[in-house]
Amino acid sequence: MAFNYPVAKRDESVVDDYHGTKISDCYRWLENPDSPECKEFVEQQNAITKPYLENFNAREEIKSRLTQLWNFPKYLCSSRHGDRYYFFKNSGLQNQSVLYVQDDLHGKADVFFDPNELSEDGTVALTKTEFSEDGKTMCYSLSKSGSDWITIHFRDTQTGRDYPEVLEKVKFSSMTWSHDNKGIYYAMYPEQQGKADGSETDSNEHQKLYYHRLNTPQSEDVLVVEFPDQPRFRIGADVSHCGNYLIILPQKDCKDNMVYFAEIGSLPDGPQGLLPLTQIVHKLESDYEYVTNVGSKCIFRTNKDAPNYRLVSIDLENPSMDQWKTLVAEHPKDVLDWAILSNVDKLVVCYIHDVKSLLQIRDLATGNLITQLPLDVGTVTGVSGHKKHPELFFQFSSFLTPGVIYMCDLSKPVIEPVPYRVVEVKDFNPALYETEQVFYSSKDGTKVPMFIVRKKDFKKDGSSPCLLYGYGGFNVSLQPAFSVMRLVFIQHFNGVLAIANIRGGGEYGESWHNAGRLFNKQNGLDDFQAAAEYLISEGYTSSARLAIQGGSNGGLLVAACINQRPQLFGAAIAQVGVLDMLRFHKFTIGFAWVSDYGSSDDPEHFRNLLAISPLHNVKVPDEDAPRNALERPGARQYPATLLLTADHDDRVVPLHSLKFTAQLHHTLRDHPAQTNPLLIRVETKAGHGGGKPTAKQVRHPVFSSF
Repeated sequence: MAFNYPVAKRDESVVDDYHGTKISDCYRWLENPDSPECKEFVEQQNAITKPYLENFNAREEIKSRLTQLWNFPKYLCSSRHGDRYYFFKNSGLQNQSVLYVQDDLHGKADVFFDPNELSEDGTVALTKTEFSEDGKTMCYSLSKSGSDWITIHFRDTQTGRDYPEVLEKVKFSSMTWSHDNKGIYYAMYPEQQGKADGSETDSNEHQKLYYHRLNTPQSEDVLVVEFPDQPRFRIGADVSHCGNYLIILPQKDCKDNMVYFAEIGSLPDGPQGLLPLTQIVHKLESDYEYVTNVGSKCIFRTNKDAPNYRLVSIDLENPSMDQWKTLVAEHPKDVLDWAILSNVDKLVVCYIHDVKSLLQIRDLATGNLITQLPLDVGTVTGVSGHKKHPELFFQFSSFLTPGVIYMCDLSKPVIEPVPYRVVEVKDFNPALYETEQVFYSSKDGTKVPMFIVRKKDFKKDGSSPCLLYGYGGFNVSLQPAFSVMRLVFIQHFNGVLAIANIRGGGEYGESWHNAGRLFNKQNGLDDFQAAAEYLISEGYTSSARLAIQGGSNGGLLVAACINQRPQLFGAAIAQVGVLDMLRFHKFTIGFAWVSDYGSSDDPEHFRNLLAISPLHNVKVPDEDAPRNALERPGARQYPATLLLTADHDDRVVPLHSLKFTAQLHHTLRDHPAQTNPLLIRVETKAGHGGGKPTAKQVRHPVFSSF
């Protein structure tokens, strides 16, 4: 099929000087989403992509099968607030999950909040809920069209009615209640110049922490914490479990934070102005996450002197670092992923062991292990426990397990998880499939884990299509998870699903993360390419039938890999990717990613970024380069490539994908061997992926046409 790609104008006058190196940026005009030229470019691209995807002969069959499989009830963990229990449920094909309430765990459940009533197309999402200590008020946030901007609302749990106030200008904020049930602490940005609906590109700076008193207008909110000399700080906050302290966790990038606290227990009318802060951690060099406290002794999860994380106890009355006590020591291999308090004196601690979850109950006073709960190979995807109540709920899933919610009574001498809700999918028999974990060698010899999911009667003859997925950044771990879309691919296309846990992720702690960030970023790319070579050499697939996929940082991964090894892959899907590595830090929250990528403002980082930046490394494949037996035969060309972005993605703004598309077309338009499509789809009323309604997910199965 011939593609007549639109010709995007090239403004050769736009040239930047990076430390003496001149770099042309001729598609700078695509950075303005509101310009008529940019809108026309998007319309022209969608006009090519939409009919191509919709004319795929099996599309309706795939959509029908997806709809059938997706139509099963989905639950999240129950949580107790006051004397009642709340849980989210989606009956099957609802655009957004509904919040239910019940008086006891086996009683009738009533709808408490249905976000589907907020919009006809399901693009308003309920993103977070926090209940007051007495359970009488629910604070909740809403997002529109997938934007990171949220509005905060308050609902009376007895009447189901909302209070009149709506808190705006909120993004990247916690919502934490004062223990007198009178108000919350939250973070707000100053008034934005121009739009603030998720389609803007301006940097998000000068976040400040406020106290909001229930049933008062936002204009009366009290500024309690600010860092005027640090405009890029995002200010996390937790009211301590005793209610006496406000724990402040400012962070500039996507790793490392400082720690402050303020005493708030003796403020009967709430704070009246800036709170006096005591600083505990003075340098941005490690992560700290508040877990709980006993009196003045606070417990934090940290990777300070512990790349696999540990729990430390810090006495706020004597917080110097030499007085810190280790409560749960770092494990030599397993990563301490999270910890919560439950039932007054129990710590629930989750570890990652070779990319699989382990769940332990430990004693709060000593940190000693009480029991390790039995789990299959998979992931603890949700947990709910309360500091005062004995019920613990946790949700488990895997590639072949849609979900089981277990309940434990932590007050009993023998703690045993009991299935509370078991999710089942119609017409799906997990016994017909199997999951294996392999450890393959990367370019430098490092062993990298990878999950492979396939039918049991699968034959390794290289004839099957394979979807290889990766991320490799920001300390994020890709653990086993159930996906209906991937199941359709395996079930009906005899497909193979492969998840590569490449360096840059958090699967093996901060050392694994460090091995794939900054000047080590190429390691993650090498790991992903080595995963492809393993799958081909072991007969799972062939290069022509291998598709690679990744989103956000994973979109960068995919785009960089097709630049470096275009013949190794048959298809590529890059979703909401970071693709202009020289300018990413100039838009919305992009400056926070410098901790993983570096910045072109620095001469050494500039050279490193220029070497991997997808936008700056598109080139016609070299026909004279040495051939690799694992690569596609025939004339060299880029694989069939689909870029996905959205008009309200204010995390990774669409300009990345737009500029990369324009560069792909300019470079490869006249390359006679380039017969594979190079397409982009720009979705409307959608963002970075969070809160996407079910209808959009079923309507656009991204693997079906490539």
